[in-house]
Amino acid sequence: MKLGCVLPHNEIGTDPGAIKAYAQGAEALGMTHMLLYDHVLGADRNRPGGFDGPYDKDVQFHEPLTTFAFIAGVTSEIEMVTAILILPQRQTVLVAKQAAQVAILSNNRLRLGVGTGWNKVEYVGLNVPFKQRGLRQEEQVKLLKLLWSEDSLDYTDEFHHIDLASINPRPTKQIPIWFGGSAPALLDRAARLGDGWLPLGGPSDGAKAAIDEIKKARVQAGLSDNGFGIQAQAMYAGGTPERWAKHADKWRTLGATHIALRTDSANLTGVDEHLRCMEEYKNAVS
Repeated sequence: MKLGCVLPHNEIGTDPGAIKAYAQGAEALGMTHMLLYDHVLGADRNRPGGFDGPYDKDVQFHEPLTTFAFIAGVTSEIEMVTAILILPQRQTVLVAKQAAQVAILSNNRLRLGVGTGWNKVEYVGLNVPFKQRGLRQEEQVKLLKLLWSEDSLDYTDEFHHIDLASINPRPTKQIPIWFGGSAPALLDRAARLGDGWLPLGGPSDGAKAAIDEIKKARVQAGLSDNGFGIQAQAMYAGGTPERWAKHADKWRTLGATHIALRTDSANLTGVDEHLRCMEEYKNAVS
């Protein structure tokens, strides 16, 4: 099970030097991958009807693909993972172009984790219908794969029309696409179209049932489990070396291939503290 980290999106701040130091420090500690969350808009809680989402306008989220383009230039080995990019609220062709560029600049170190999201405020602000976002996501993933490999496309589906065109430059190989979420339709989509799954919770009976459903769907689709990944996450806050090790062992038993540590929400100040906690966790679970 590969060990990674989650960029502390809010606590890291906006100093490019701090982001660079964090990325290089994580790589130096042997972290194999870095996750970055995605939200374009934060809602103002002082709005008609209120707002009770888990984050709002005062929480910072660094845009994943542009941030990873920066991180690609200051690192050499660490894999960069969107976890998750809210794909249906974005233009498919533009995502294909941007993701291809990050893959090119990083020598194929991008893993594209995608989801459908939950925040209608973002969809409204980006002028994209909230309904049918699951179906839109499925068609988007199919088109992304074609845009990364085909010289010219004559392509039409319910949401797209490509009239003999494609992107250039293209990555030298397909960018892995992993799905985040737990709805039955999402699990089926991940099994049929994805290279991996990003569970939202812990190593519970529900996670095991979801993994079993994915395996069943892959068998029905004639696909092998070989190479299909499972990306778990762990929290530093509130943990101890014993609890971290036990948590990681549970994920290993369920078949997780990756686990990334979150050091946010732990009242840490500065990059050095985040890296110190990362090393402490690594020593506990390795």
